[in-house]
Amino acid sequence: MSTGSMEQLYQQVILDHAKFPHGKGLGAAADLHLHTGESHQVNPTCGDEVTLQVDLDDTGVVRDVRWDGQGCSISQASVSVLHDLVVGNDLATVDQLGGTFRALMQTRGNGLDDEAEDALGDATAFTGVAKYPARIKCALLGWAALTDALIKTGARENS
Repeated sequence: MSTGSMEQLYQQVILDHAKFPHGKGLGAAADLHLHTGESHQVNPTCGDEVTLQVDLDDTGVVRDVRWDGQGCSISQASVSVLHDLVVGNDLATVDQLGGTFRALMQTRGNGLDDEAEDALGDATAFTGVAKYPARIKCALLGWAALTDALIKTGARENS
């Protein structure tokens, strides 16, 4: 696939997630036995905001992510994609995904290897965002909220 058509595909993925966000809507955990953490993050540069709730079970598996927010399509789509990536995964996998996404944001738009991009799935659509330093914070906002919310569940140390 040519670079131009890949970029169009990536833009479409971001727009679809922004229009039809996955996991959007705050509320109580479905199960009282889950450990819930909540974090509100703001990107003052462009006014993006997200409040994210995460539910962990006793084995350290993310059972749900709920969120609400406002801002640019990049920030909102990124939280939607994050939701799809982390729900059902354990903390080690979530940490790995977060690290891989942060690495993608450091590539200046060059992308990662196939294995890393396969792991990221739709999150690979944010490759082009890495070309624009001012937009990287937009894409990382939800991940910052997730990291903070996981600390607040009590399941992880503040590092």
